[in-house]
Amino acid sequence: MLIWNLLIVLLGILITINLLFYFFQHFFFFRPEILHKDFTYKYAFEFEEKTFEMEDGGVINSIYFQVPNSRGVIYYLKGNSRSIKGWGKFAKDFVGNGYDFFMMDYRGFGKSRGKRTEQKLYNDAQVLYKWLSKKYTEERIVVYGRSMGSGIAARIASWNQPKMLILDAPYYSFLRQIKRFGPFLLLRFLLRYQIRTDQFFKSIQTPVFLIHGTKDRLIPFSHSADLQKINPQLIQLMPIEDGRHNNLPEFPTYHQYLYDILNDQYIPAAKAVGA
Repeated sequence: MLIWNLLIVLLGILITINLLFYFFQHFFFFRPEILHKDFTYKYAFEFEEKTFEMEDGGVINSIYFQVPNSRGVIYYLKGNSRSIKGWGKFAKDFVGNGYDFFMMDYRGFGKSRGKRTEQKLYNDAQVLYKWLSKKYTEERIVVYGRSMGSGIAARIASWNQPKMLILDAPYYSFLRQIKRFGPFLLLRFLLRYQIRTDQFFKSIQTPVFLIHGTKDRLIPFSHSADLQKINPQLIQLMPIEDGRHNNLPEFPTYHQYLYDILNDQYIPAAKAVGA
């Protein structure tokens, strides 16, 4: 009798944990910084602030850096924390290589407003990609995804034909990533964000570069290694030895990779495999 009571208690605890996860998972996945609509951004480079009104009433706020005689534009899909207030500092790594730079805040981040779902993340990103494609031919658009934004960037690259896709610390799928932290959760039934980067890769026809720290404890290096296996002739894996999740820009290797990729001095993956 005691064992049965114990099992019932444990079952109740598991059910409670799963229900809490289902209803509050947004708080686990997203750590937004909310800004007042009149907040003024300040950066070291000149920029424009752009605001887009979505058909469903959502509002997407973005920043747009332009350089003289640009070689194209970097469409940067950021991670799951803070806002473009702080993320905008990464523009320097790209404008320094002669590219314009464009970054948005997801719904609920910064000045962006509206209900956030997986599909709306994709749709918002696609609307802004189409806006960029009116200013640049696709062979001048580079899609860059960082951490959580890597899956969204992969979705956009699978729908379009940008010059290339660069992913910084990407995950194989959101499900695989979250399973590491919730082994007792019924994630296949409860998870509202699947973000199947691996599935998106099967439709991408543009060169892909994966930059990942070998000691990343948040999103293990193995995620990039397995993504690269999906199409090794199109996807190039660029490891940063001893790099962790949030310190890749501290490594000269990271900046060398960016320079080589953006200046077309990389070795195409197909040639590297056949070498």
